Amino acid sequence: MTQVRLSYAYGASGQPLLGTTIGEKFDQACAQYAEQDAVVSVQQNIRLSYKQLQQQVNAFACSLFKLGLKKGDRLAIWSPNCVEWTITQFAAFKAGIILVNLNPAYKSSELEYVLNKVSCVGLVIAPAFKTSDYQEILCKIAPELCKGNEKILSSTRLPHLKHVIKISDEQQGAIHRFSDLLLEPSAQQLAQLEQLAQELQFDETINIQFTSGTTGNPKGTMLTHNNILNNGYFVGQAIRLTPQDRVCISVPLFHCFGMVMGNLACITHGSTMVYPAGVFNPLSSLQAIEQEKCTAAYGVPTMFIAMLEHEQFEQFDLSSLRTGIMAGSPCPREIMQRVIDRMHMHEVTICYGMTETAPVSAQSAVTDSLEQRVGTVGRVHPHLEIKIVDEQGKVVPRGGLGELCVRGYSVMLGYWEDEDKTFDVIDKARWMHTGDIASMDDEGFIKIKGRIKDVVIRGGENLFPKEIEDFLYTHSAVMDVQVIGLPDPRYGEELCACIILHEGETCNEELIRQYCKENISHNKVPRYVRFFSEFPMTASGKAQKFKLQELMRQELNLLEDIA
Repeated sequence: MTQVRLSYAYGASGQPLLGTTIGEKFDQACAQYAEQDAVVSVQQNIRLSYKQLQQQVNAFACSLFKLGLKKGDRLAIWSPNCVEWTITQFAAFKAGIILVNLNPAYKSSELEYVLNKVSCVGLVIAPAFKTSDYQEILCKIAPELCKGNEKILSSTRLPHLKHVIKISDEQQGAIHRFSDLLLEPSAQQLAQLEQLAQELQFDETINIQFTSGTTGNPKGTMLTHNNILNNGYFVGQAIRLTPQDRVCISVPLFHCFGMVMGNLACITHGSTMVYPAGVFNPLSSLQAIEQEKCTAAYGVPTMFIAMLEHEQFEQFDLSSLRTGIMAGSPCPREIMQRVIDRMHMHEVTICYGMTETAPVSAQSAVTDSLEQRVGTVGRVHPHLEIKIVDEQGKVVPRGGLGELCVRGYSVMLGYWEDEDKTFDVIDKARWMHTGDIASMDDEGFIKIKGRIKDVVIRGGENLFPKEIEDFLYTHSAVMDVQVIGLPDPRYGEELCACIILHEGETCNEELIRQYCKENISHNKVPRYVRFFSEFPMTASGKAQKFKLQELMRQELNLLEDIA
């Protein structure tokens, strides 16, 4: 009797887990690569060697102690990408202070909720983000901050918050200037920092990242040194990072993509972190790649599309590039081919993961074929397990569809003070249930079919938006596309294709539908086609399908729920 091969894989590796705190690994890197560039912020015109970065990190960590913050306290940072973000990150990690990453796009209600949810004692803020004046928003919640010169805040609505640190040279009564906390520490203060470093454990929580709150308040994902340090390390291994590499980090640092796959991958390999701008701008990224001779570039597919489509693209020399990461949402074949051909990123890889798994669980190899890189998300990461299960929780045969589950060092400790929601996603055997529908082939390559909640059920048949999106990218006029489900009285749901055209291209609904009819089965042809100049996006560069659904329901006068 032939044994059925099941959809389970383990990332066997001859490379052991690091088993150290982030501070220890950071100090090792600073000693080993002291004179090399550690971080370059092009927009700020700041360049720090590993030795210089370590000096500023140590100074800031000692200043945090001086303010009264201690191991286990929460320090939030609310800022676009900048050198100060990175200094704060490593200073908190060295001091055993839990870094709380805040989305730069937060408004006052979101800010108040997250600061109180995890009882933040300190907050680092930038001056502004787009049209948001951070200090002004904060003062609406905590007017006490703007009324006096007392450096220790006492706020009614933010009772735990004691210190606000602003990345600004301007003197502000009750607010600390970031630069004032970079003064050279005393030998005694450095000794205190060194002593504390020896007390920290690598499996303690050191970072809280909030998941997007599209279905309620955001949840605080608790991540340890062990989670994020090893994940950054193995991501770097997969793209063969070396001390000669310079990584263009256009993705936001508040997100795992920038902070873990970017910063932590770099410091574990002695590579250089390059920030083109505070927030993604295609021209800034192209300029930074050429100016800094970057060898790797990170982005979600829409970022690469924006760079490739930029009117000045041909003016830039991108020949220094060899690798990088495309992640965050599925990568269309056409885009991957153009990134390889026109951006010289022959070794670009695809990553799959989520914040709760620190984040990467699967990744393609630099040697994988184009088909394997666009058709799959690669294979299981080192030291992790992946299984694909049916609705009863049983592992499905290879090739079968089911929910992807992950287990291993990268799985979060849980959601901050929320056991119920933790138990909803992590079962008794410590498997993280991702909510993604996937399949695994005989070689262990994993295909993501989409989110369980994104599946469109039309007349009782499951349709996967990603499959239709991948097809629509083959149309020469289509630059970007999102396929969503809309309510329908007859079939329950119908497909709607939301399309952004290449500049200068014209097309209409009937031409798109005809293209689909000629090439894919009739049940996958979108009933609705609408054209957009841009999609509503998250700060990390992902299209927000739920907002597209809201817009289309209103435009087409469709009820949200049809009995």
